[in-house]
Amino acid sequence: MKFIDEVRITVGSGNGGHGSVSFRREKFIPFGGPDGGDGGRGGNVTLVAQGSLNTLIDFRYQRRFRAENGHGGAGRQMTGRGGRDLSITVPIGTLVYDDDTHELLGDLRHDGDTLLVAKGGRGGHGNMWYKSSTNRAPRQHELGGSGEERQLRLELRLLADVGLLGMPNAGKSTLIRAVSAARPKVADYPFTTLYPNLGVVRIAEHESFVLADIPGLIPGAAEGAGLGTRFLKHLSRTRLLLHLVDLSPPDGGDPAEQVRALEDELAAYSPTLAAQPRWLVANKADLFTPEAAQSRFQALRRDLDWQDPAFLISAASGAGCQELMRKVWLALAELPPPPPPEAIGLWDEDDEPALSIGEEEEEEEW
Repeated sequence: MKFIDEVRITVGSGNGGHGSVSFRREKFIPFGGPDGGDGGRGGNVTLVAQGSLNTLIDFRYQRRFRAENGHGGAGRQMTGRGGRDLSITVPIGTLVYDDDTHELLGDLRHDGDTLLVAKGGRGGHGNMWYKSSTNRAPRQHELGGSGEERQLRLELRLLADVGLLGMPNAGKSTLIRAVSAARPKVADYPFTTLYPNLGVVRIAEHESFVLADIPGLIPGAAEGAGLGTRFLKHLSRTRLLLHLVDLSPPDGGDPAEQVRALEDELAAYSPTLAAQPRWLVANKADLFTPEAAQSRFQALRRDLDWQDPAFLISAASGAGCQELMRKVWLALAELPPPPPPEAIGLWDEDDEPALSIGEEEEEEEW
């Protein structure tokens, strides 16, 4: 299944039904008067968050939605039936923007959350509303109101407590495999991870948190290098970032310089995201003797002048991973909630959401 996290859709609510022009015609009642009923209201369009969904892939096949129109009124003061409302299910964590004004309309972050995105047109009055002492036989009626049509941009941001941040091949996918039941692809080449993965880390019964693994970043990511900023938004809902760094980078680079490079990318992308709590996690200690690994780890902390928590682990062997996860669990109880979506400021007018990586979809007819 392709991971699709940004789409544009068009929604339209139903038009209201027209009012009726009718007169009462019964035996022995020669002047029954007007009895035209009102038209029914048009159907609304509502987005509903559903926990069983984890991607916007369903919008790959249908991107235009319209609710039912209201029915017209009839004689004997009968009101027309209202149009059926249309409910569109989206994954939990979906942000809804008006694509024309760039206004954030809602944030569906809980199962069952609803958001009215297009209100149906009101039904028109029938001619019975226009009768008066001077207008005994009115032939006026009101047309139904027009429904709304909107261009929406849906942006999915995964809900996770902790996010993994690091260069390609830093061992993020290996770590999430070691501490959870998630099984992302692991290989010895860069950009093995092409879309975010979520894993549930269970510390004890009724004690767990969600860990997010996003594709690796490289210098220049804030300007679109590598996978660019496509998946950085999935870290915006996390409360803690684990910055994984390879003690022995394959290219022979300096681990401290790699940490500083990603710090600069975070700051360029979103100062709010860069200010979130972040722990340093030195990975691949199994490639060295315990003494050599500890020496490199301490040298890294000195070079960075790192004052926040730091850990030495081996995701491949599992050494230090469980202790790290337990410290994370204890810290989450005291950390503040993530910043609101507006604080991250991820709207980009030049960013055209793709339905899937490297794949373009043809526009459908209405």
